[in-house]
Amino acid sequence: MLAQVTADNRYAFDQQCRVKAIETAVRSGILETGARLSINFLPNAVYSPKACIQLTLKTAAATGFPTERLIFEFTEQEEMADPAHVANIVATYRAMGFGTALDDFGAGHAGLGLLARFQPDMLKLDMELIRDIDASLPRRVIVEGVVRMAEALGLTLIAEGVESEAELEALRGLGIRYVQGYLIARPGFEVLPVPAVPGRAKAAA
Repeated sequence: MLAQVTADNRYAFDQQCRVKAIETAVRSGILETGARLSINFLPNAVYSPKACIQLTLKTAAATGFPTERLIFEFTEQEEMADPAHVANIVATYRAMGFGTALDDFGAGHAGLGLLARFQPDMLKLDMELIRDIDASLPRRVIVEGVVRMAEALGLTLIAEGVESEAELEALRGLGIRYVQGYLIARPGFEVLPVPAVPGRAKAAA
């Protein structure tokens, strides 16, 4: 599917993904929970933040989904043709009351340089930094540095790809409260997975 996305159809694909995400979440029962809905979007498909959000707002209104429970994620793995444009998207979305997140942090384009230009509400640490972190000093040192940086910038950290209790305990020890991964719940098709969080950690919505 993604291999078929081109410059010509990127905008339409991005718009339909947003609509499908909201409609499916509502149909699956998200309104009966306190969960927020994260929508991955393609920054290079957004020509104008305010114009391109209109279909999303219309869909939220039609389904009764509160827009303050929307989080828009963009991935570091997509090359940013114009970082200033992405910064404008993030600023506009935040001003409109949406949450914003940088996904796969530490594994894609720009990295710290991108973060220096603008700060989303959340940073999602790529699973490559999390894998076997309990047994890897380099990973722990790197993540510890990101924790300090996030605290200084007022960002919420979410660790992705947590698969073992040992990894979870290591992340707790580093001060990370929010996690996602197979240890918490496996993804489902058009259903809301039920999280099962060992101990005190909180599952990322």
